[in-house]
Amino acid sequence: MYVDPHLPRHIFGWKSPRLGMDMPIVRYGEHGHPLLVFPTAAADFLENERFYLIKSIERHIFEGRVQVFSIDSINKYSWMSDTVPVPEQARRQALYSAYVEKEVVPYIRTAMQNPQARIAVTGASFGAFHAANQFFRRPDLFDTLIAMSGFYDLHPGYTGGYSDDNIYFNNPVSYLSNMNDDETLFLLRERCQIHIITGRGAYEAPHKSVQLSDVLNSKGIPHNLDLWGHDVNHDWPWWRRMLPHYVGERLGW
Repeated sequence: MYVDPHLPRHIFGWKSPRLGMDMPIVRYGEHGHPLLVFPTAAADFLENERFYLIKSIERHIFEGRVQVFSIDSINKYSWMSDTVPVPEQARRQALYSAYVEKEVVPYIRTAMQNPQARIAVTGASFGAFHAANQFFRRPDLFDTLIAMSGFYDLHPGYTGGYSDDNIYFNNPVSYLSNMNDDETLFLLRERCQIHIITGRGAYEAPHKSVQLSDVLNSKGIPHNLDLWGHDVNHDWPWWRRMLPHYVGERLGW
């Protein structure tokens, strides 16, 4: 079994009016701080269960310290599609961000019976990009970031040199560098927890985490840059160690 059969697990979903497609969501647990999990690459809402990432924090879910919500990616229709032009990829990314902010967040708040709840976000690899993007765009909605083995700049690899507002406002390195909104900066500086974790082993790209850290330092935004060892590879066994280290030991939920 991917999770304990006694773990509260509820699958729901709806046809997103923004994306025009069915978007499922799974909830694990019924109490504790909400944690929204993004899948890697082009995967689905159950990927983190299949690769035992949910299992790695199962004890904390049972204890009521955290409840987890996991959603689909649309990367296969946007950044990871070889047939979709970059401007359309960017438009779809903007729609996905709106889906999270305008549809997923209200769903989580309703499930929690707390219309003001702020939500933690996490993900590994491409999931870390999405988690960070949602977090930095809307710290009024999100209070904690656990970004594992991620990248935070779509340029140049995914954009081919193209840029527009859909890319700029969904590219953390870009909009953070120029951020001057006092309210948003206050939330990021005073009311958030930011953890950027990466290994330095095979297929990891620690310089991308350092790049984000440098931008945050330039804006006076406190954060934790956690560089794990040269034996730490870009793979699930390490993410299954990173996430419970933070959920179970660092966050104090």
